[in-house]
Amino acid sequence: MSDVQKPTAQDAAVRETATRLRVGVGAFKRRTQERLSEGDLTVPQLTALSRLDRLGPSTTAELARREQITPQAMGATIASLEKRDLVVRRPDSGDGRRAILSLTPAGRAAVRSGRSAIVDQVAGVLAESFTSEEIATLDAAARLIERLAQLL
Repeated sequence: MSDVQKPTAQDAAVRETATRLRVGVGAFKRRTQERLSEGDLTVPQLTALSRLDRLGPSTTAELARREQITPQAMGATIASLEKRDLVVRRPDSGDGRRAILSLTPAGRAAVRSGRSAIVDQVAGVLAESFTSEEIATLDAAARLIERLAQLL
């Protein structure tokens, strides 16, 4: 007899959920990227600003680790935010080789206002096409998806 066990119904259900999440989140991401308007913040830019808002000043490397992307990719995102005066880079007083990033007042305002046409569009669709109960379910799911992303 083989040591390989046959997948259980629960295993199959978990894989099906994982597949639906991958497909659904992927489609949502593609649609939102397609709808970015001129001057709107991209998803990576909004993510970096939100991280700095929640965690406080940080390095590019730390932000990259938290988002599980390369420091070079995060560096490009940060450079675009610096050009828009949303992030400022200052030397680390403890280690002159490192730079500490923090939000500018404009960056903080961008996070607070949710300066995103995407968020406005999603909010509009939610308000028009979903019940209060469905919105609450999506809110709970969004929190779980964020936790899942942190664990991957």
